[in-house]
Amino acid sequence: MNIVDVQVLQEKLKIDARRAKRWAEETLKILGHRDSELSVVLVDDQYIQQLNKHYLGRDKPTNVIAFPQQAGERPRGGHLGDIVISLERADAEAKDAEMPFEERLMELLVHGICHLCGYDHEGEGEAQAKEMEHLEREIQQQLGNG
Repeated sequence: MNIVDVQVLQEKLKIDARRAKRWAEETLKILGHRDSELSVVLVDDQYIQQLNKHYLGRDKPTNVIAFPQQAGERPRGGHLGDIVISLERADAEAKDAEMPFEERLMELLVHGICHLCGYDHEGEGEAQAKEMEHLEREIQQQLGNG
């Protein structure tokens, strides 16, 4: 059984943490993980900016950061890592795209989980980026927001 821990460390936006947990659990199942763990932390822009600066050297807020616990391609089992999502960024991006906030949150969550599961879209070539984008769309459709 997959174990997903969701923490909400912000108070600016209301969020259904149980829904985010269900999305994460279902995404792991779709990706073939049955005994994995991950942590999802939902924060504000200030919090994620500090992480982005400290770990990635970028002094600005971002939408999602994935911190893998395992190295290598397509890790299996155990603690996969942590996903940190700025709900403020998700909200702003949803408004810009004229889409529901929860749909954007789900996209970012799926994106982060794909990273923890070994998929990449940066620096590995266009084919791998397209594979990840296709996989994300398939998962989102299965979760109900395709």
